[in-house]
Amino acid sequence: MRLPARHLIPAALASTLLTGCFSGTSAEGDGDGKRVRVAMMQPPRSGLSPLTDDAFKLSRWATAETLVKLDADGNAEPALATAWQRSGRTWTFEIRDGVTFHDGTKLDAEAVVRSLTRAATAAPKPRILDGVELTARAVDVGTVSVTTAHEDPLVPQRLSSPQLSVLAARAYTGRTVNPVGAGTGPFELTQVDGTSSATLDRYDGYWGAKAKSPGIDVRFVPDGTARAAALRSGEADIVEAVPVSQAAVLDQDLITEVPMPRTNTLYLNTGDGAFEDASLRAAAREAIDAGALVEGVYEGRADVAAGLLGPALPWAAELRTPVRRVAAGSPRGETITIGTYTDRTEMPEVAAALQQQLQQAGFTVKLDVREYANIESDALAGEFDAFVLSRATVLDSGDPAAYLYSDFASEGTFNLSHFSDRSADAALEKAADTPVGDTRRRAIVAAEAAVLAQDAAVPLLHERVIQGDAAGVVGAAHDPRERELVTAATYVK
Repeated sequence: MRLPARHLIPAALASTLLTGCFSGTSAEGDGDGKRVRVAMMQPPRSGLSPLTDDAFKLSRWATAETLVKLDADGNAEPALATAWQRSGRTWTFEIRDGVTFHDGTKLDAEAVVRSLTRAATAAPKPRILDGVELTARAVDVGTVSVTTAHEDPLVPQRLSSPQLSVLAARAYTGRTVNPVGAGTGPFELTQVDGTSSATLDRYDGYWGAKAKSPGIDVRFVPDGTARAAALRSGEADIVEAVPVSQAAVLDQDLITEVPMPRTNTLYLNTGDGAFEDASLRAAAREAIDAGALVEGVYEGRADVAAGLLGPALPWAAELRTPVRRVAAGSPRGETITIGTYTDRTEMPEVAAALQQQLQQAGFTVKLDVREYANIESDALAGEFDAFVLSRATVLDSGDPAAYLYSDFASEGTFNLSHFSDRSADAALEKAADTPVGDTRRRAIVAAEAAVLAQDAAVPLLHERVIQGDAAGVVGAAHDPRERELVTAATYVK
């Protein structure tokens, strides 16, 4: 079979990208297997601070832990807390006994309060606390109370977010939060080399099952072609976010594909420029052929979006009803700029395809494509008319209400669309306040409809996790929420 040029890797380029990728790491250890070599997509953007999206790296390396974790259905389960109960606005958590941080200090109520307070008073707050006023207090050495300004049925789920990880006091000695040597997980973060690499060693004092691998050697490889080459050449044991264009040329026995709660979305800037006009937003939405993106860019390894919430949340499709939208206007050559990023290989291709589709509809379209770290601030500042983003919809709490509020509420901290609509705000707040269960799910779908009715964003497709695991890897996690990757059970033969 002759492969398209987009699948081919020039040998010199691959060699340049991979030279020294995992050099200097120790392959053997004193445990049940070798050290696990991991090629990750995005380098740290905030020095691995748990108060940012970098927290999910700490979680995927099993070095930082939270009070609560989620099961496959999104229900709260014990982690550093063993039990909890609610009384009005206050939740009381019993802290697990016998846990030590990697620096040898003990986990107690004061340590939990310190971490939660730092998160609750941060500027900006972690995304999971958007719109939430939270205070934590030590009841006694092993009990913590968490009180919110309003009754919040999702407090346990919120506390499962890696952005609310509990770290030792040493992590908070400066203005930033430094997680090195400060977690409670089966692996201790021992060294970070900027945006290049990280090293973790097994923590033998872990409160749970001892890690089977003696350690983890992480390299940050933003180039998707290079990550795939690392798996093929044997330089990496686990590769996250294998690009669709490379998945086809890898040994399919090494590829795992899992539907995930991640939506590729075109955010339209409703606050300024051409898309301040609702009829032009509607025109853009009608011009987009998402099916062509799925087949042409994702080669069928994705699902066309019917809404912001995808097949990983099957109840959304069951509850969704047709959305009444504004009538489309007629573009007259209005110039728009679409921004996106290179960290996910498919994003520039999606943007290029959208450029063609929108130009055919009558827009004049420019593209601005950079690494995510260099474009996020401009996107948040409204510098683009539209922005293509691959967005996890339940990454934080296992519940999409937090994502919807963060991205589309007037006060949301990740409001790329600069969207402000009173009826949508009311629907988003209702979804956030409704008790867990079917009633909450209906409120969430209603909030989604309120956003889609104004074309604040055009959902394009729902992605799937494509992860590469070398033949000798045992026990790697395949987590649709992207919270786990290497666990205590993971090792390399």
